Amino acid sequence: MAENRKYNFAVVGATGAVGQKIIQKLEEKNLPIESLKLLSSKRSAGKKVHFKNQEIIVEEATDDSFKDIDIALFSAGGGVSKRFAPSAVKHGAVVIDNTSAYRMDENVPLVVPEVNEEDIKNHKGIIANPNCSTIQMVAALKPIQEAFGLSRVIVSTYQAVSGAGNQAVEELEKQSEQYLNKQELNAEILPVKGDKNHYPIAFNALPQIDMFQENGYTFEEMKMINETKKIMHAPELSVAATCVRLPFFTSHAESVYVEVEKSNVSVKDVWEVLASAEGVKLEDDPSTQTYPTPLSASNKDEVFVGRVRKDLDQETGFHMWVVSDNLLKGAAWNTVQIAESLIKNNWLK
Repeated sequence: MAENRKYNFAVVGATGAVGQKIIQKLEEKNLPIESLKLLSSKRSAGKKVHFKNQEIIVEEATDDSFKDIDIALFSAGGGVSKRFAPSAVKHGAVVIDNTSAYRMDENVPLVVPEVNEEDIKNHKGIIANPNCSTIQMVAALKPIQEAFGLSRVIVSTYQAVSGAGNQAVEELEKQSEQYLNKQELNAEILPVKGDKNHYPIAFNALPQIDMFQENGYTFEEMKMINETKKIMHAPELSVAATCVRLPFFTSHAESVYVEVEKSNVSVKDVWEVLASAEGVKLEDDPSTQTYPTPLSASNKDEVFVGRVRKDLDQETGFHMWVVSDNLLKGAAWNTVQIAESLIKNNWLK
C-alpha cells in the first residue's frame, strides 16, 4: 500500500438497513477514504446522508457510477449486484458484495476475515460477504476446528426480523400493536415477501426463512450449509441447519452442536480457545447466569459465545450458544473488515 494513499469508496444500497450501517462503520473506523459516493435505486436517489461533517446526496446507480472508484460495497439485493458489479469491476473497482449473488461462485472468495482472510488475495474483482447467520457461526467454529478438528455441525437459528429488511421491522411493529389491541394481524412481508402463505411474526415463531427448496430445506438453510463448507475449506464437513425467524428486531442467536475429532476435550479446553479467538467474546458463567442475548449483542461488533457444555451421550460432542448483531458483524462490519484487509495487505489488484 502506498504510504498515505487514500481511496475512493462507493456504497450501493446506501439507504437500506445494511447500507446505513456500512456508512456508520466507514465513519467510525479509520479507513483512508478520499471520497464516498452513495448509490441507490431511482426511488431513493436525492436523499441526503451525513458523513464525517459533510452532506452527501444519494445518486441513482448506473453503469457509469463507478468511474474512479477503488472499492465498491454492494448491499442492494442480488439482482442489483448482478446488474452493476461487473460494471464496477470493469471500471477498476474491487466489489465487496453483501448479497447471495456471487457467494457460491468458485471464482469469488467468500470471506470472514477472522476465519479465511488469506482468500481475499485470490479475488478477481469481486469478494462475497457471507450470509449473516453463517458469519457468526464460522467465527465460533474456526478456533474449535483449528484446535480439535471438526467433523459435524448441527445448528438451529433464532433470527431477528431486521434480517428481512426495514419493511419486516415495520411489520413486526405494526402487528405487535394490532395484537395488543386485539385486532386482526396484517401479514404481508414474512416469512417471505411474495409468498402466498403469510403468517404473522408478532408473538410467533416462523420455521421458514426464504423459499423452500426441493430437498425440504429453505434457501437460508442451504446457504448456511454450503457457505460454511466453502469458508472453512471443509467440503466433507457434515452440516445441517434449521433457520427460524423470531419476533425481535436485532441480532441473530444460534444453538450450535459440534462434534470434534480429538478425544478427551473438556469444556474448559473449548472455553480457552474461544476466549482467545479473534472477534469472539466468551460470556459463559452458569453460576451467575451469564450468557449472551440478542439485546446484549445489539450494536456490538463481536460474536458472543456462551452456554458451552459437553453432550451427555456423545464424548466428542459439544453444544454452544452463539449471538451476534446481524446488521453489523453479520453484514456491514464484516464488509468493512474485508475492505480494511484489502487496503492493509495491498490486495486491491
